[in-house]
Amino acid sequence: MKKMIVTGGAGFIGSNFVHYVANNYPSIEIVVLDKLTYAGNKKNLFGLPEDKVKLVVGDIIDRELVEKLVSEADVVVHYAAESHNDNSLKDPYPFVQTNLIGTYTLIEACRKYKVRYHHVSTDEVYGDLPLRENLPEKGEGIGEKFTDKTPYNPSSPYSSTKAGSDLLVKAWVRSFGLKATISNCSNNYGPYQHIEKFIPRQITNILAGNRPKLYGEGKNVRDWIHTDDHSSAVWEIVNNGVIGETYLIGAEGEQNNKYVLEKILMLMGQPQDAYDTVKDREGHDLRYAIDASKLKKELNWTPKHVDFDKGLQETIEWYTKNQDWWKDDKELVERTYAEQDQ
Repeated sequence: MKKMIVTGGAGFIGSNFVHYVANNYPSIEIVVLDKLTYAGNKKNLFGLPEDKVKLVVGDIIDRELVEKLVSEADVVVHYAAESHNDNSLKDPYPFVQTNLIGTYTLIEACRKYKVRYHHVSTDEVYGDLPLRENLPEKGEGIGEKFTDKTPYNPSSPYSSTKAGSDLLVKAWVRSFGLKATISNCSNNYGPYQHIEKFIPRQITNILAGNRPKLYGEGKNVRDWIHTDDHSSAVWEIVNNGVIGETYLIGAEGEQNNKYVLEKILMLMGQPQDAYDTVKDREGHDLRYAIDASKLKKELNWTPKHVDFDKGLQETIEWYTKNQDWWKDDKELVERTYAEQDQ
């Protein structure tokens, strides 16, 4: 591998992957293709060698641009996505364009030029699972965790368009021999995450002197993984994954939202009840949980950031030290949530 395209490489998870590859495999040339919407930020790529990491500002639905870039690459790692559930409920159109038409444009270019393709997706395509206290007795047919055999059951415009993009890739592998793999990952946290997301929103609320916000009773469970572990897993799949296979990425980090918010408050020296509850999200999935045994067994991948409290503390420290990175966006984000009574 000499040249890699990373779509969405100026966003949260994509930029962390770019840093991971640039820092660990400096001989690889990386082309970041990013539209630089509100979720993309040039600052996320600061400090990387300019002779090895090049930013191209453009849209993945731009067929001419995509084909030009793909024709010169060895592999495409596709992170670019519209990914915020609340935004998808308000206006699904950008999600259809980016997640479906954008993926189609990329896989067609990779098919044409016989370029290796990896598709980064989400566990939300599988819908949700019962909370642990509501799990049925063993043998009743509902799995306790998602696997690559779990049927798709998306519940929002965001997750349904991601599910559709996964299915496009699967079809292109079978029908056209596309050299592709797919990964579905659980909720990421870490540096560079936009402050509209749950963990950085609460951290920056406290830093800005605002009361944090909790959806409903906060019982919804997410399977948290540090973005560095996500990056190392994707690298393993790109290099050693079996073409046509799907790998689920998770680090056994299940926590409900109430626990996460109260832990943030405690780590930041605040009373654990110093937050407000707001109306719950429409169709809010109850619980996500990843079975990553296939990835661990077949590719010998192991997460390093298994202490969630420690990872959370490090994330708090990053947002505390980098307030210039998020302060200009804070007022707009909170005003938008306030308009939604959230």
